[in-house]
Amino acid sequence: MAYETIIYEVGDGVGTITLNRPGKLNAFNDLMIDETTDAFKSAGRDAAVRCVVITGAGRGFSSGQDLGDFQERGEGISIGEHLRHGYHRLIRQMVSLEKPVVGAINGIAAGAGCGVALAADIRIAADSASFMLAFSRIGLIPDSGINWFLPRLIGYARAYEMAITADRVPAGKALEWGMVNQVVPTDQLPEISAAWARRFAVGPTLAYGLTKRAMNRSWDSTLDEALEYEAHIQGIAARSHDNREGISAFLEKRDAQFTGR
Repeated sequence: MAYETIIYEVGDGVGTITLNRPGKLNAFNDLMIDETTDAFKSAGRDAAVRCVVITGAGRGFSSGQDLGDFQERGEGISIGEHLRHGYHRLIRQMVSLEKPVVGAINGIAAGAGCGVALAADIRIAADSASFMLAFSRIGLIPDSGINWFLPRLIGYARAYEMAITADRVPAGKALEWGMVNQVVPTDQLPEISAAWARRFAVGPTLAYGLTKRAMNRSWDSTLDEALEYEAHIQGIAARSHDNREGISAFLEKRDAQFTGR
């Protein structure tokens, strides 16, 4: 499928989604939300894709919602319905995708753009990147999953501080707070994030996906429920080709050749 607002490429087991409205700092309009959601859906259906990278073209990851585009629809537009039929679909698609999602955060991730970044499983930030919740500046609350993701990553006090001050959090502080996994020189971000993705693409990707499923479910589980679900998921993993290959490789003292099955 040809896209207008994103670039989607597949190679070496990795699907790369590049948000591509650089003149708008990759602000999301309806089309870009729909196309990004569709690309994640395609990645989920494609057995050749075993890891997904999402990044931005130009100087920013995403500045969030394109407010000009939103205002053009007039006063009758419901922001709640906009979220339900737009960003919520995208966030759910990212979280439910049972393949690792690497966010290569190349610049500002603001507003809904921050929500999309936080929905990635692994976040690699350029040292020039920053995160910002600008919602309070226009009298709104954080959305796009931020109220769920951010307190879990950095704690309530820091998350609430970000929400009500709307201050930028630079990459170094984001790393200190646990918002990102690694900070790298800006010019090395594509190479380093690609290396992370290639590592996942040749790994036991079925187990990676099942791990993601178990961890997401655990947020709403008691310990006993989490233990029982863990045993259920482990049973699935134990019947996989990758498990058999991993055990054989360990016993034969060789590198495992995983297929994601």
